[in-house]
Amino acid sequence: MAVSRLRSYSGPAVLSYGFRPFFLLGPLYAALSILLWLPMYAGELVVHSAFAPVDWHIHEMLFGYLPAIVTGFLLTAIPNWTGRLPVQGLPLLALVVLWLAGRASVFFSADIGWQAAAVIDGAFLLAVAAAAAHEIVAGRNWRNLKVLLPLAVLAGANGAFHIEAHLQGTSDSRRLGMAAAIMLISLIGGRIIPSFTRNWLVRENPGRLPAPFDRFDIASLAISAVALGAWSFAPDNSVSGMLMAVAAICQTCRLSRWAGERTLRDPLVLVLHLAYAFVPVGLALVSASIFFPDAVPAAAGLHALGTGAVGAMTLAVMTRATLGHTGRALKAGTGALFIFVAVLLAGSSRILAAFVPVGVMIDIAGAAWVAAFAGFVLVYGNALMTPKAR
Repeated sequence: MAVSRLRSYSGPAVLSYGFRPFFLLGPLYAALSILLWLPMYAGELVVHSAFAPVDWHIHEMLFGYLPAIVTGFLLTAIPNWTGRLPVQGLPLLALVVLWLAGRASVFFSADIGWQAAAVIDGAFLLAVAAAAAHEIVAGRNWRNLKVLLPLAVLAGANGAFHIEAHLQGTSDSRRLGMAAAIMLISLIGGRIIPSFTRNWLVRENPGRLPAPFDRFDIASLAISAVALGAWSFAPDNSVSGMLMAVAAICQTCRLSRWAGERTLRDPLVLVLHLAYAFVPVGLALVSASIFFPDAVPAAAGLHALGTGAVGAMTLAVMTRATLGHTGRALKAGTGALFIFVAVLLAGSSRILAAFVPVGVMIDIAGAAWVAAFAGFVLVYGNALMTPKAR
């Protein structure tokens, strides 16, 4: 059904499938946001946002960039899960315009008012959650309803972010937003990483395969959810620190079960494992920052989860999905290798910057991030905007 619908579509190629506009605009915005953030961080640029500069930066990464990529992924994956037709054309354009309106409303929220900005910005995630729920329920694909829970938490955290920033001058909901992001990575990554790894190993490197999803994965997800929830609402509590340590151990064991060390010859698969590794690293750093705040800055864990896990995983997934869904060979060329190295460097150097009070480390992390996401647009922008290769 999906193939028939796509063949009869006669509009712009960029609106023929959900991943195309969001995988194009999302990375472009990710690069632009950091280009703006670096002079804001240095006190050289003032914007018209009602958010404090650091809150604008956090908000636009968690509630601006990430929802675009999650939307592109879901609008592409759900038709495969349900057998229903993909969202394309004018409905897809409406979602794109709503996302763009949200970015503009946050940037100019000091001019239009925080309430208007909150409503416009929050409408996008609610629309995506409603569209995803409708398609999953209509397709009777009940097992994938669980994806909607972290999406709903992300939407709720976004609303709370706006309210707290107005009432308090800053927001604590960044942790809840990050928790939702990490649970999305844990759920989706836990499905696609073992699957892609198994497919490649069966074909190219017979031997040990990733362990199938079982009770250990369920327990790891449950422990991670509880730990992230505790950290969201009690970030300095020793119980939260202990739970995050246990979650880090579980996520490390989970990753080790996926046979990533056997994928060294395929960067497209290997980078998924390397990106996911930032999840247990981030959880461990958060735990350490609770117990040893003088030795481990809180920013180290936050950026391991954000710059590292969110940044690297989304870029790895976008690269593979773009190649596969535009008819290109699933092979990492020079451009892809550059992108992967740059985003891994961005994540690693931003963690290091939390420990080393030298501004140059933040500049290195920022430059690597911009290079990775601007590089993605340069390498794959044409594929996203043109019809599928035959």
